[in-house]
Amino acid sequence: MRNSLKIKSGIFLAVLLIATVSFLGFLILRGIKNDQEKRQETYLREQSNIASVYVEQTILAESNGQVDWYEEEPIYQRLGPQIAMRLGTITGMHIFLYNDKGEKIGSSGFGSFDPKLVQFGLQNKIAYKTAGDMFYYVAPLKNGLLGAVGFVYSLQESNYFYHTILNLFLQFGIVVIILSFLISYFYFYPITNGILRLKEATEQIEQGKYITHPPLKRSDELGKLSQGVYSMSQQIEQNIITMKQEQAKLNMAVKKLKQLEKQQKVFIGNITHEFKTPLSVILAYMDLLEMYRDDPTLVDDARENIKKEAERLYHLVEKVLHLASVEKYDFEIQQEKIESSEILAELCERMRGKAQKFDVDLKCDLRQASVWMDKESFYLIFINLLDNAIKYNVQGGSILLTSEVKENTLNIKLQDTGIGIPLEAIDKIFEPFYTVNKDRAKSSGGTGLGLALVKQLVERQQGTIVFHSEHGHGTEVCLTFPLYDGK
Repeated sequence: MRNSLKIKSGIFLAVLLIATVSFLGFLILRGIKNDQEKRQETYLREQSNIASVYVEQTILAESNGQVDWYEEEPIYQRLGPQIAMRLGTITGMHIFLYNDKGEKIGSSGFGSFDPKLVQFGLQNKIAYKTAGDMFYYVAPLKNGLLGAVGFVYSLQESNYFYHTILNLFLQFGIVVIILSFLISYFYFYPITNGILRLKEATEQIEQGKYITHPPLKRSDELGKLSQGVYSMSQQIEQNIITMKQEQAKLNMAVKKLKQLEKQQKVFIGNITHEFKTPLSVILAYMDLLEMYRDDPTLVDDARENIKKEAERLYHLVEKVLHLASVEKYDFEIQQEKIESSEILAELCERMRGKAQKFDVDLKCDLRQASVWMDKESFYLIFINLLDNAIKYNVQGGSILLTSEVKENTLNIKLQDTGIGIPLEAIDKIFEPFYTVNKDRAKSSGGTGLGLALVKQLVERQQGTIVFHSEHGHGTEVCLTFPLYDGK
């Protein structure tokens, strides 16, 4: 139950207060009672001694110092009523005198004592009992006197005092208990309420609802416990998030491994096919040369085609090795500060001869900018892109390479007037061994690996690459790289 702790603590506090006040009241009232009894016994013992002395002196005075205990009617028995009345007047109590046979010889009031008490007095013992507001006390006569004296002592004043104290304890005890309970309850209420809030917080954590702030703001141990619960919640939440992230990464890794496994099979099949084609052409021409050694036309044709297929095979092997190195050996990339305009201008000059061979006009419009990246990768990216722009251009076409800086980013555009790329092929051009035009690729020595290599190199340099093209209307390649920030 939500309030079970409050109820239990309230009940316990009430029982504790009642028990404490009751125990203290019992001890005090018991002490008062014992003190009254001791005072009464002491007082009555003194009165009995006084009574013995008084009886003795009275008898001696009446008999002139000569007492005959064996006469028919002893003198103390004749004087008993008189002595009892005088003692009653002196002590303010009812006095009873008894002879050695237990017979009452005088009293200052009506009634009589319990014979059992009288017998104790005759046996030289003190005896007493309480009956209502009266205290009956019997003591033997001293100084050689035979008999006993009894006192009837009123307890009304003592009982009144006792009951007054008792009533005071009951009244003030109830008030004290109520006030103490209320004060203690309101003092302990925040503590129990804080414990309940901590309990609710732990239940929320157990249900996966992590707390966003400490349940309590206190400077005592409960505050430290609250901070500990909050820290524990934050740590558990962070661990759960980390586990989910790791799980997501693991799932992505498994998914990627499956894709890589599939791509590897396709890659091996494609590369086998791509290697097999030029080798088949070379072997076919070698067989023809074996058969027709003296045919000069065949020799010229074979030499030209064998060279062409060998170069194609060489480029294929080279790009496969580059692609494999990019995928497996990222740690060999050496990033440094490079001037993009200088390298791009140099590449344009290097590729200008090939452009003239294909009757393509190559122009550059570059802005100076510094980037932080691998220099060799930068070369490979634009060598492949310029090579494709030249090979897949039209006779008499043109290529324009431009660069500009916008918002800490280097933007590079490569525009050509070539054959373009169909819209449905844009998403596939970065796949290994994919070529838009198989016949054109074979005639120009294309392998379908250049753009796959370019995309991976660009992404490893934190760059982006996007193709905009339309079949028969040329192609525009847009690349972005972060500028060197000096750090």
